[in-house]
Amino acid sequence: MGILKMSQTRRRQTIIGWSFVLLSVVLIMTFYFYPMVQAFILSLKSGPGNNLSFVGLANYKRLFSDPTFLAATKNTLIFLVFQVPIMVLLAIFFSVVLNNQAVKLKGVFRTIIFLPAVTSLVAYSIIFKSLFSNNGIINHLLLNIHLISEPIAFFSSPFWSKVVIILAITWRWTGYNMIFFLSALQNIDPSIYEAARIDGANPIKQFFHITVPMLKPVILFSSVTSTIGTLQLFDEPMNLTQGGPGNATTTISQYIYNLSFKYTPDFGYAAAVSYAIVFMIIILSVIQFKVGGKEK
Repeated sequence: MGILKMSQTRRRQTIIGWSFVLLSVVLIMTFYFYPMVQAFILSLKSGPGNNLSFVGLANYKRLFSDPTFLAATKNTLIFLVFQVPIMVLLAIFFSVVLNNQAVKLKGVFRTIIFLPAVTSLVAYSIIFKSLFSNNGIINHLLLNIHLISEPIAFFSSPFWSKVVIILAITWRWTGYNMIFFLSALQNIDPSIYEAARIDGANPIKQFFHITVPMLKPVILFSSVTSTIGTLQLFDEPMNLTQGGPGNATTTISQYIYNLSFKYTPDFGYAAAVSYAIVFMIIILSVIQFKVGGKEK
């Protein structure tokens, strides 16, 4: 009787538990997994508009010979390689400085650094265009301190347009990542630093031997999420450069938009390009987890 009663109790608990999560599971399956499956099926088809025919893996083979896709991939990886490390290092630097008890008005500075993450994209795009225009503040400043002899055409140069986008992304997301590092720093026991000081460790040694190892999980989290976000980069190139000059700043996500809405619609190939991002995210995330020591 006792075993039967225990079995009935366990069954009832299981039913109650599933009743709590069932709605969430249904919504996730409906709005996340079903569209993902349908997008993959769509990537195996080709044709203009909705007149699609099954072509198998032809769209994926096309990726390797598509110059626009290859250029967009190269641009996206350039943004990733330069922007993510710079942003993570800046986020760590600001979090360490603003976690110092000797710093006054920490709340004000934290708010100022975090504000770009909640600033309107359109508003700050206009500001960046104004700052980096031929007669903008940046050119005037560089001319006045004699670093350049003539204005730099930031938005007409393939190199400088990339630099502007990297600056814009870094400006926008450094404060967002800083919050995670601040939270992690405030959970480190101060007695660890006190013991290190007693043992004669200077601030630099404390940073590299205590702070960085303790922040390792957050560094991994920030790196992975920033990598995912950069591989999906769309807003800044679209608003600042429209992918130009030429395709110098076109990203993979912008190319997907162009295939779907700007060029003659090719939803099947656009879906294949979107799955190329998925594969890149998986590969780079696995590498980062292995490098970060999170193999399990």
